[in-house]
Amino acid sequence: MKGGRAPGRTTGIHRVRGESVDMASVKPGESKCLVGVILAAGRGVRAYPTTQFIPKVLIEVDGTSLLERNIELLRDQLGVREVIIVIGYLGDKIRQALHGKELGVTIEFVEQVEQKGIGNALLMVENHVAGRRFAAILGDELYIGSNHRKLLSYLDREYDAVLTFRCEKNRAKISKNFTGVIDGNRVLSLTEKPKDPKANLMGLGSYLLTPKVFDYVRSTPASELRGEIEITDVLSNMAGEGIVLACVLDGNYVNVTSTDDINYANYLWRQGKFPEYRVSVVIPAYNEEGTIAHVVHEFQSHDAVHEVLVVDNNSKDGTSRAASDAGARVVVEKEQGYGCALRRGMDEASGDIMILTEADGSFRSKDIPKFLEYLKDSDMVMGTRTTRDMIEQGANMYPLLRWGNVFFGKFVEALWWSCQPRFTDVGCTYRALWKSTYQRIRPLLRARGPEFSPEMMIAILVSKKRVIEIPVSYYRRIGGESKHSKTMWGAAKTAMRMLRLTLNYRMKY
Repeated sequence: MKGGRAPGRTTGIHRVRGESVDMASVKPGESKCLVGVILAAGRGVRAYPTTQFIPKVLIEVDGTSLLERNIELLRDQLGVREVIIVIGYLGDKIRQALHGKELGVTIEFVEQVEQKGIGNALLMVENHVAGRRFAAILGDELYIGSNHRKLLSYLDREYDAVLTFRCEKNRAKISKNFTGVIDGNRVLSLTEKPKDPKANLMGLGSYLLTPKVFDYVRSTPASELRGEIEITDVLSNMAGEGIVLACVLDGNYVNVTSTDDINYANYLWRQGKFPEYRVSVVIPAYNEEGTIAHVVHEFQSHDAVHEVLVVDNNSKDGTSRAASDAGARVVVEKEQGYGCALRRGMDEASGDIMILTEADGSFRSKDIPKFLEYLKDSDMVMGTRTTRDMIEQGANMYPLLRWGNVFFGKFVEALWWSCQPRFTDVGCTYRALWKSTYQRIRPLLRARGPEFSPEMMIAILVSKKRVIEIPVSYYRRIGGESKHSKTMWGAAKTAMRMLRLTLNYRMKY
């Protein structure tokens, strides 16, 4: 078989520079000819509605896209300095997302003009690898704690391809990927999505390939099911005629094909790193001298909290002094308003996770573990005060106010139905979010007053982030009165401000 010119279209070379990478673990000369290839052209239909607006490889896991994580994997574990990315669906968004990033590699984009599957996408890079061996990776896969560096030990061996596998006890997962017949470390054949897998090896989307693969792509017929050249069929044909080796990797792995996979990927990544995350509690305060010390002590005493930050919003009493004496870090926000104070607090917070609460003692730190657990697989967790058994007698949640919050929550749901939110309380200010999430929605947050509360919710939906609502306990204020809902008239004015903001957002987004 003879090679030919691939039909891929080069869409430009994007040089992305960064800090030098520690190559101490890579032997001299071992990978200097190894090129990285990331296949990122697919539509990701099963991950709808997320992929309606962005390509699947730009889905974020703990604030960093799948694409960037796979670039880092190629760079740090395989010593790759040149990466070719095959783009297709919403390819311009991929180019924009990487523009100006400090990733320490040179990136070249190649366009797959027609969406004809992974085999065809691989063929797009034939001219660009220029006869060199290369490491290819599917852009919509996530590896956590993997040892891809193990592939470097194969570079001195004779092979046409090296395929990666992991030991998997869950046969249902193997049935969604591929498996193979392996003798020693030699791959004899592969089976795509086996109905009844006999082995416990699951194939992964990371490969070491030589230019021979392009001949096999051209000689492999399209599958009857999808009419596309399947990469598993290509590699199975290679295994039958050439030298295809198996490399078993460690660590966790997620093939991100659906919304559930996205949530699971976030959970796995965050769960493993959770002990490293710092938690900041942000408390906006205006004339709360009588309660602020108690609230600071309440949250500061919780083991999960690293910092309590009080934002003094032009108090005329001793709020700042009382908060500081209680051990809080105090910042002053001169621009008046609940939204202004919270934005300042989140801008200043040092934690990876931010918990927002009130200065009046209406919330307790005992709900923090619930927030943290649900944050493992969501971007923001909101409290709801509408569970009657969790409302203390005398708390500021009379029936009309409670049902008003429920109604408004359902109203927001209806306006952004495609985002699949579930809201029952737009006014609950006890919530938690990742700092990275806040930084993403920060340009959308402009409200000054209590309408900031639903604005955060809507900004999360508009930004295609995941929000979960959980019941929290709600108590009587320790002192003073609510500044926004102490009377029916005050609650009505707040509701009108929220309604006006919500409708304005709906007209824009």
